[in-house]
Order: sequence, then structure tokens, then C-alpha cells
Amino acid sequence: MNIRTTALAAVRGLGLALLAMVGSLVLFILMVVSISLTPVVIGVVLVPLVARLARSHANLRRRLAYRWFGVEIKEPYRPKPHFQGGLIGALERYRWVMMDRATWRDLLWMICDATAGFTLAIFAFSLPFYGPYGWVLALGVWRPIVHSGGNEWYTFVPISDQATATIAGLVGFVYAGLGLWLTPKTMHLHSRLTAALLAPTHERELELRVARLTETRSDALDSQAAELRRIERDLHDGAQARLVAMGMSLGAIEHLLERDPKKAKVLLSEARESSSKALTELRDLVRGIHPPVLAERGLGDAVRALAMASPLQTEVSAEIPGRIEAPVESAAYFAVSEILTNAAKHSGARRVWLDLRHENGMLRIVITDDGQGGAAMSHGTGISGIERRIGTFDGVLALNSPVGGPTMVTMELPCELSSPQP
Repeated sequence: MNIRTTALAAVRGLGLALLAMVGSLVLFILMVVSISLTPVVIGVVLVPLVARLARSHANLRRRLAYRWFGVEIKEPYRPKPHFQGGLIGALERYRWVMMDRATWRDLLWMICDATAGFTLAIFAFSLPFYGPYGWVLALGVWRPIVHSGGNEWYTFVPISDQATATIAGLVGFVYAGLGLWLTPKTMHLHSRLTAALLAPTHERELELRVARLTETRSDALDSQAAELRRIERDLHDGAQARLVAMGMSLGAIEHLLERDPKKAKVLLSEARESSSKALTELRDLVRGIHPPVLAERGLGDAVRALAMASPLQTEVSAEIPGRIEAPVESAAYFAVSEILTNAAKHSGARRVWLDLRHENGMLRIVITDDGQGGAAMSHGTGISGIERRIGTFDGVLALNSPVGGPTMVTMELPCELSSPQP
């Protein structure tokens, strides 16, 4: 039992109770009235407008459920299509809203929130303060109430003199204890009720998953095509050009070998240098496709190698008791590599902490730097591109980067360990 936690839960309970009355109840009434006006056409225009307000209100409650109670509730709404103008567009909007099951679930949630949700929230707010009210009565506040003709009761105790006021004060200790114990639990129950009514149904979850996989599949194909183009360009501009130059040099050496051995020796030296550079470029290219250390030693050691090559002071903590599936391992490696590169280029950081662990079928990577912060998904395509790439494997990315720093990037990828770490 924690007084601060209880006080915070009580204040949040008051806020949710007000939102239930001002938002859920009013919007429920407006929605029902709008739908009932459909036969006289007015409802065709009103329903989409009220539904948009209701969805904004529901999304606010989803965000509060996550921020206040850590309960994540996904949006279940169907994507908004393109509508025509005029009366046909109004009919299309009306049909889009009414055919979406999430609209009806929002309607059910609003009435439940205005009744059961409000009751839980106001109970969570009132209970911690009811105990101290008994103490206030015991300290003498009962006198002006009784002397002015008031008929005060404290639960089942009628307050008429100091003795009954003292009993009320003692009962207040019971309420104070109950408030400390029950208030946080009540608010947790409130958040579970909200999640049960606002979360997507199983069918909608599957639809959202298919849509996400379709989107990430497209991103993966684009990324793969871009990578093939890069490899082709690097081969054409680098190693291939050097090998062609070597062939020409060897041809010239063949002709000069007897006529001008001194010049042939110079060309031979240049050809040897070109072969060395071509070999280095080919190694770099292979490293960019699939680093040998990743293939041989696994993700933990590969990330340690990245840390050693980074210009930032980087500490790595890795607890991966086996080998991860190769595609996930590769995606995680290049995601870490890109984030480290971004940190070195843009964050102004001096130190980076990397934590990798595999728990409960999930690879979790946390990268924290002491830079100036201010990174955002909307700034360029770096972080958002990483998010899309790991989304191919059902991975998720969270970014926390307040202005002034620090920046923390958390990635989670579901995967199983295929073999013990060598």
C-alpha cells in the first residue's frame, strides 16, 4: 500500500469520471439521436460527424489507458476510403461508419463507460477521502452540523454527540485502509473494462495483422530490390572496374615484358595493388550482405564487433543463450548497426549502452545514448525505415527521445532459439 500511488489513482479516477459524464454519456446520446434521424436524411449527415467525435474520444481513452495503466489497446477502425463529393459522398460516409463493427462497439463502450465505468472511477476517487472525513467529524466538525439541525450519518453511524463522532473517526481508519488497498485495484479493473470493450475483436485482430503483413511485405520487397541495386552498383563501380583494369594492365605487361621490362615492372606493381583493392572491396561487400562474424559467432558477438568499430564509447550487454533464426538475426544486426550510425552522426552522444536479451520467445534490444535527443519517427526515413523492416518479422520499435536527451530505442522481435550458442 502506497499513499502516493493511491492518491494518483484517485485523481485519475476523478478525471475518468468527468470524461465518462462529459464525453461518453453526451456522445452516446448524440449518436443514438443521430441514428434515429436517419429516416429523415439528417442522420445521414450527422452520424459520420458524431462517429468521428466518438472515435477521437475513444482514442483519447486508449492513450490514457496506456499512459496511466500500461494497458495497450489497438485501434480497430477500418481504413478511411476516398469519398466522392455531394450527397453520394455523404451516403458513402454513412455506410462506411454504419458497416464498421467498431462503431457499434464504441456505442456499447460509451454507455458502459457512463454507467459502470463512472461508478468504478468515482468509487476510486471517493474511497481514499472518506476515511479522513470521519476523522474530521471526530475532531469537532459534527457540532455545527448537529447544532444547526443537520442529520449527519457516517455510513451506518448516526452522528449526534462526541461519542458517535469518535466511532465515526475509528470507522474512518477502516475506510482509509480500504482506500489504500482498493483504489489502485479499482482503477486497474476500470482499465481492463475499457480494454475489453475498446480492443479489436479476434476477427478484427486478424484483419489488422493481415494488413500489417501486407504492408511490411511490400516494404521488404522494396528494401530487397534496393539492396540488389546497391550490390550491383558497388560491383560495377568497384571490384569489376578494378578487375577490368587489371586485365588491361596484364595485357600491356605481356607486350612490354621483352621490349621495356622496367615499365612492365611498374604496371605489374599497379596490377598487384589493384588486385589488393578489389579483394578489399569484395570483402567489404560481403560484410555488408552478411558479416562473417554474424554467421560464425551470432548476434551478441557481431554487435560487440560493431561496438568496437563505433566512434562512440559503447557498452554491450548480451544474454542470448542460443542462435536466433538467421533472417531475424540479420534484421536485428543491421537495425542495431543503423541506429549506432545515426547516433554517431546526429545525436551528439559520447556514450551508448546496448542491451540484448532473449526472453519468453522474444528478442529485446534496448539502445540508449546520452545525446541531445529530439529524434522522431517523422524526421526522415531512418527510424521509421528500421521499424518497417523489423515489422516484416512482426517486430515493433519504440522511440523515446525528449529534447535534451537521452534517446532510447527499444526493439522487440518474436523468435525462437534454434541451437545453443557456440
